[in-house]
Amino acid sequence: MYDFVIVGAGLFGAVFAREMTDAGYKCLLIDQRDHIGGNVYTEKVEGIDVHKYGAHIFHTNDKRIWEYVNKFAEFNHYINKPKVRYKDRIYSFPINLMTLYQIYGVTTPKEAEEKLNEIRLPIDEPANLEEWILSQVGPELYELFIKGYTFKQWQKHPKDLPSFIIKRLPIRLNFEENYFEDSYQGIPKNGYTAMVENMLEGIEVRLNENYFDNKSYYDNLGKQLVYTGKIDEFFNYEFGELEYRSLRFESKVLDGNYQGNAVFNYTDIEVPYTRVLEHKHFNFGNQKKTVVTWEYPDSYTKGKVPYYPINDAKNSNIYKLYEAKTKDLPNIIFGGRLAEYKYYDMHQIVGSALSKAKSIKLKLAE
Repeated sequence: MYDFVIVGAGLFGAVFAREMTDAGYKCLLIDQRDHIGGNVYTEKVEGIDVHKYGAHIFHTNDKRIWEYVNKFAEFNHYINKPKVRYKDRIYSFPINLMTLYQIYGVTTPKEAEEKLNEIRLPIDEPANLEEWILSQVGPELYELFIKGYTFKQWQKHPKDLPSFIIKRLPIRLNFEENYFEDSYQGIPKNGYTAMVENMLEGIEVRLNENYFDNKSYYDNLGKQLVYTGKIDEFFNYEFGELEYRSLRFESKVLDGNYQGNAVFNYTDIEVPYTRVLEHKHFNFGNQKKTVVTWEYPDSYTKGKVPYYPINDAKNSNIYKLYEAKTKDLPNIIFGGRLAEYKYYDMHQIVGSALSKAKSIKLKLAE
C-alpha cells in the first residue's frame, strides 16, 4: 500500500516523509505517542508554546538547512543566553568576559587571558571531561559551572565521562553571551508542533501505534521501512541494552514573570534539578500568566523517554554490533538519534534526513 512506512513522527521521520512525498512516493508515518513532533513537540498553555520535552532552540551554520525549515515555519530571533545560578549567586553563561569579571574582577580580554593562564591546570593530554575542563578554566570555574551540573545530568563523575561532551561549551574572552556560535538561530513563532504539521501536510499519520505491537503488519505494509526508534529494541536487545539518560519535568502555571529569562542552569550539586525554563521568554511573550518547568535528570528504564545516549566505550562497542546487523537489511533505513545512537542537534537531524532522502531518491531513479 505504501512506498515507505516510517516509524516515528519526529523531525527525522517528518523531513524524510516530506521529501519522499514531494518526489511522488506514498508514505505512512506511525508513532507510539499521541502527538507528532517527537521531542520537539510543543503545546499551547495559557497562549504560551510550552516545550514539553525540554528547551529546543534551532541553530545552524548551514544556510540550506535554515532555508529548508523556514519553508514550514516563521522563526523568531531568539538568542539563547542562559544564566547560571550557583547557591545564592547568578552568573553570565557560557563562560565569557562578564563571567570572569564577576568572579575575578578582570575587565579586558588581556587580563582575562592572563587570569586563565594562571588558573589552568597543566594537563597536556586530558583523558576525560574533568581533566579537559580543568586544563581550560581551572578548579574554581570547574566547581562553579561544570562539576555539579555534569554529575546530576549523567550520574557519573566527570572524570568517568569523555571530554567531547564538554567541548561543545564555548569559553570566550569577550562579552558575548550567545550560547551558540551559529549564523542562524531561532524558534518557530507558532511552536514546533505547527512546523511539523506543515511538514506532514497531506501525509497519512497514525498515532498511538506501537510498531512492535504489529511488527509483521507494518513490515509488510510498505516496500521499505524507515526506523527511527531504539536500535537495540529493533534487534530485540540481542547484544544487550544500550544506556541512556532520561529527564523528568515538573511544570506550573504562575502569575506574571517568574525568572526573567528563558533558561536558568542550576549547577549546585545540592539542587536536584539542572534547569528551570520559563517558556514565554522563548517567544518574547507578555502574557499575564507564565509556565515554568523544572527539569530533573533521571535514570532511564523502559517506559521512560530515552533522551541522551551514553557514548562511552562500553556502549559504543555494543552499538557497533547493532550497526553491523543493519548492513544485512537493505530495505530498512535507520535514522535519527535513537536508531544511530548519536547525540544529534535538530539541524543535524534535518540534514541527516535530507541526505538520506536524497540518496534513496537517486537509488530509486537508477
